[in-house]
Amino acid sequence: MRNKTLKAFRSKLITIAQLASFITLTTFVTLPVHALTLVQERNSLQSNAQISWSSLGKVLNPLAPNTEDYLNNSFSAQSSNGLGLTVEIPNASGDITPPFIFQNSPGVQTNFAPGDFILFTGFSPTVIPTGNPNPLTIVFEREVKAAGTQIAASGSENIDYEVFISAFDDANNLLGTFSSPGISSGARDDSAVFLGVQSDTANIKSLVFWTSSPERGFGINTVSITTVNEPYSGLGLLIIGSLGLGFKAYQKFKRLSSQ
Repeated sequence: MRNKTLKAFRSKLITIAQLASFITLTTFVTLPVHALTLVQERNSLQSNAQISWSSLGKVLNPLAPNTEDYLNNSFSAQSSNGLGLTVEIPNASGDITPPFIFQNSPGVQTNFAPGDFILFTGFSPTVIPTGNPNPLTIVFEREVKAAGTQIAASGSENIDYEVFISAFDDANNLLGTFSSPGISSGARDDSAVFLGVQSDTANIKSLVFWTSSPERGFGINTVSITTVNEPYSGLGLLIIGSLGLGFKAYQKFKRLSSQ
């Protein structure tokens, strides 16, 4: 009788171990290829966080600049839900200023909405509208599902250029690049192009924004972000539960063997 019981438990233990291995293997093998899509309307992101550049506490008056209000070419910030991020803007040669934040007011000609706080890459005080054309990179503390912002190159007149966004994952693999015709004017009418990306999972670690205008700086306004819980948490619980069940059966098998 005891041998039959041990044999039954041995068979059950093997079955549980096989089930746990099957769940682990098949789940990871069948992980889907994640799609990245372009988003051109802020509301379509269904964001749950944002970064308003005024939160950095430095707002420069472009008409009477104070050098203490300029930013470093690399700086940290935090979103409204506590997500940390780093912004990187490579330095430009010549008499181009460092990056700065300004508010869209009547004295400044942009096509962002009135009152918007704009992160600007830098400009030349002597050769307007020459500025820093280098890309602006946002690196998130952890991966997000979607993010985007409005973007426009400097210049009060309509100019022909493209705006671009690229998204990368945690291993710096390119997830995708999208572009759209840019719009610049001094109308202060909120017509700056919205450029965002959305994935079907939280795998966006960084975003890079740039324009095709080779000699102009550009600005972005509030960045909207969609964050989610850590990915694959359900998968982890499933695997742990299967292994725990197997370990419990193994302990019972050992007790029977020692009797």
